[in-house]
Amino acid sequence: MYSVLVMRFARNEFNQYNESTIGAAFVSKDVELDDENVAQLRIWDTAGQERYKSLAPMYYRRAEGAVVVYDITQSQSFDKAKAWIGEVQRQNEGQTVIALVGNKVDLDTKRTVSREEGSAYAAETGVLFYESSAQSGQGVRQLFEELAKKVPLPPLQAPAGRAGQPPVNIHSAASGVGGAATNDCAC
Repeated sequence: MYSVLVMRFARNEFNQYNESTIGAAFVSKDVELDDENVAQLRIWDTAGQERYKSLAPMYYRRAEGAVVVYDITQSQSFDKAKAWIGEVQRQNEGQTVIALVGNKVDLDTKRTVSREEGSAYAAETGVLFYESSAQSGQGVRQLFEELAKKVPLPPLQAPAGRAGQPPVNIHSAASGVGGAATNDCAC
């Protein structure tokens, strides 16, 4: 099953009872870069649970782009996101465009991680920063469109050109935090 953030982007759907990603799920979606160019994002949506941590590197190793998601209502998920960013940067020697995403801005009154804190950490580590709401859709499309423009993806020439394009990986750092009430997902 996809995280709700990926489901919102890929299918423009939201299901608050969405099952957590087990291991990894794959989805592909074309994104218009401009009037003439389209890029295909190949998204590996990996689980953030500790039990899948050893599997995650095979999905983000050599990735051109990565999205690390935390729940703005859970400080612990922000701490986990920081660790994932460090891991992706180490594994890929700084060659991956990373977006740090504070999700659930629709729950702003329950926020424990300020926008300023997320933005400052992103600036400090040289990653992009976004806030979103998978539930309302706020910021989701913008996140993926802007990431697609930053990642050095060749434009699609024809369907055969898709096979060689590098993936953009999605990782939910908050999976496993907060219990069943949050579906174990920051998305």
